Amino acid sequence: MMASGSNRTKEQRRQDRSRRMVIVLCTLSLVLLGQGLLSGPSPAQEDKAVQEIKAVVKKIQARYEQTKDLQADFAQKTRVEGFATPITSSGRLFLKRPGRLRWDYVEPNREEIYVNQDDVKMYVPEHSQVLIGKLTQMAASQAPLQLLQGIGKIDEEFNVAPAPNHARGAGGLPLVVLTPKTKDQQAARPFQQIVLEADPKTHYIKSLTLHELSGNVATFEFSSVKPNTGLQDGLFDFTAPAGTEVVRAPSFRAP
Repeated sequence: MMASGSNRTKEQRRQDRSRRMVIVLCTLSLVLLGQGLLSGPSPAQEDKAVQEIKAVVKKIQARYEQTKDLQADFAQKTRVEGFATPITSSGRLFLKRPGRLRWDYVEPNREEIYVNQDDVKMYVPEHSQVLIGKLTQMAASQAPLQLLQGIGKIDEEFNVAPAPNHARGAGGLPLVVLTPKTKDQQAARPFQQIVLEADPKTHYIKSLTLHELSGNVATFEFSSVKPNTGLQDGLFDFTAPAGTEVVRAPSFRAP
């Protein structure tokens, strides 16, 4: 019989939150705040599908290069290996260049993730607990921090390719697959590949699916996207309420 989520221990839930935090941070920094998505052979050396994918990615990149800040609603569905029922959640995210991110889960439980450059805080009001850590110690490489700071290039971290069978999203654009380039075979990384769907009208990312090495699959659907509204720095600051337990987040790489 497949396991259910109700009998999970406090430590398992904490590990899940930490893993989720790493996935969110890597995803948002690598995809939404990245630079230099395109590289490789000239169009004459590529087939039509690859050319189309690169055209879509170029438009995505151009859109985000014009974005100083952004807010959006999200709905997340995570299929956990070994569990029969997917985990669903929803909330709102906020981004601001350079290096600031806030990711608020509202349903089913409130959790708040704050990033300021390399500093990460995850506040869980239900447990009066805040997990703190360094992004560079929680990810498999320096890429998320570099991209949050606006100095990284996704094409140095990922291969960009069409989806199998040249699959397309609901809006008609081809799906984009990002596969990490493994420079160090021993390096840990939280996901195997990322599949992107862009909105055909705005070229903001409409959906994003992460395939983890564990077999888990997390899908994020974004809506009500509002760019360049002048988000204030204070929105990204967090001060722990009195009595909050402070816990060090696990490190997935040597400090």
